[in-house]
Order: sequence, then structure tokens, then C-alpha cells
Amino acid sequence: MSESAGTNKMEQFVIEDVVAMSVEKPMPLLLIEDDEAECEKFKNRADERADVAFVGMTASSFEGMQYVKTRLPEGVILDLELNMGQGSGLQFLAELNKSELTLRPFVVVTTNSPSGIVYDHAHANGADFIFYKKKSDYSPDLVIEHMLAIRMALNPARSGSGDTLPIESPEEFRGRVAKRIDAEMDLIGISSNYRGRAYLCEAISALVEKKEGESESVINQVAVNNKVNYSAVIRAIQTSINSAWKSSSLDDLRVHYSARINIRTGVPSPTEFIHYYADKIRRTI
Repeated sequence: MSESAGTNKMEQFVIEDVVAMSVEKPMPLLLIEDDEAECEKFKNRADERADVAFVGMTASSFEGMQYVKTRLPEGVILDLELNMGQGSGLQFLAELNKSELTLRPFVVVTTNSPSGIVYDHAHANGADFIFYKKKSDYSPDLVIEHMLAIRMALNPARSGSGDTLPIESPEEFRGRVAKRIDAEMDLIGISSNYRGRAYLCEAISALVEKKEGESESVINQVAVNNKVNYSAVIRAIQTSINSAWKSSSLDDLRVHYSARINIRTGVPSPTEFIHYYADKIRRTI
């Protein structure tokens, strides 16, 4: 067998593995809701279905906006009032309108208000549909079914038909992972001006896709791919991390990077950083 044939065969195995990971991709949803009983109902219904999955649940419109940027939901179920949480649904919509997102999730609002004025305001600010919670036929299932119907209407090629779940290609999966990594780097202030950020993104992505049992270091893999030595990659990555820890607020860093940090150095090492984000993304992608 020629070397090129062997390489092609190996690439085929990798692609098949990635497809197996992502072929049955449920619709990723975010729930912003302050009623714990309502959250539990949505969670239970999603657990019983194969076509949707919640990538986050929060009672804060501010945290909800962070989830949109980092967890990339296709749709948001938004409680308008959030009386027992933080912010409001209208504040979330305003922030969503100001954000520069490559892919904007569509938003279904749920509310206890019957006010037409409130509905008009919500629609004007980007709500795609509104459910009145006190209506007799209201239920989490009704909301979820509506989200899936909107998904199909907006992108029928990705939505499938009948009982068939959408198929995500390896390229789409990698693109989704790359967007998520970029969003995470932005949140902690790792500038795209640093070469180390590109190395970080490549290493985290490689670790997310890495198969169990593979022993090669992803940092070494990045060095080989970019035709530079291992120590140059390490230095560039550490410089990027150090810069973020010097320039970003401690509150932002604590929120978005929750792993323990070596007390002596005060910053994560490249390996610690890469493994933290690979694990974080695997749990929610």
C-alpha cells in the first residue's frame, strides 16, 4: 500500500468517527426561566426526547447572553418577566440585538402577560414567537415542538423529515467547535493579535476530536502542523495566556475559567488551559 493510500484510509477513519459523534445532533436550546418548576418540566421533556437538548438553563438574562455566545444554541426559550431572577427578557432581547453574532438564535418568548403592547414590543425587539403561559393548551411540549417547526422552516435541508434527525457533517461539527472556542477566547480576553491564540484554538479543537487511546500530544501536533518547534508553540501559548491574566478583570476570569490555578505562577499552564477548555466544550457541544 502506498503512503498516500494509507493516509487517505486514516483520514477516512477519522471522518467516520467524527460523523458517528455528531450524526444524531439534537437541536441545542437555551432556557432562560426563573420558575424552577417550569425549568424541571422542560428538562424532563427534553430528557424524554432525542431531537432536542438544553445546552444551558439560567434565571439571568445576563448569563443567558453569555450562554448564547459560548454554547451557540440554535434557539432560546425566553421567560419575559424573570421576576425571581436577574434582568428581564426584554433586556436579553436588547443585548442580543446589539451583539454581533455570526448566527443569531431564534427566540420564543413565554410570558404571564396578556398585554398586546408588551407583545408588540417583544416582537419589535426580535422575539420570533410568543406563548401566553396561562393559555389552556400551553405546555413545554408545545413550545419545544414549535422550536423544531421554526428550525425546519428556516433550514429544511438541516431539519430532516419525519423521525429522521439532522445529520451534521464533519466540517459542520469542526466549524461549530471552532466558533465555540473563539467565543471562549474572546470572553477571557485572549487577543487574536497573538499567534498563541491560533495555536490554542488548534490544540483545543484537536483535543476535542481526539479519540480515546491516542497518545500524541496535541501541542506537538500543532507544532508539526505549523512547521515550528514545540518550545516555540509553548512560548506563544503561554504569552497569550499571561496577557489575558494581566489585562482581563479577575471577575471575568473567575466566571469563565473555573479550574484551579497554580498559586506559584498565578496563571494556567498551556496544558492545563487546553485540557480545561476541551473538557468544557465536550460537555456542552
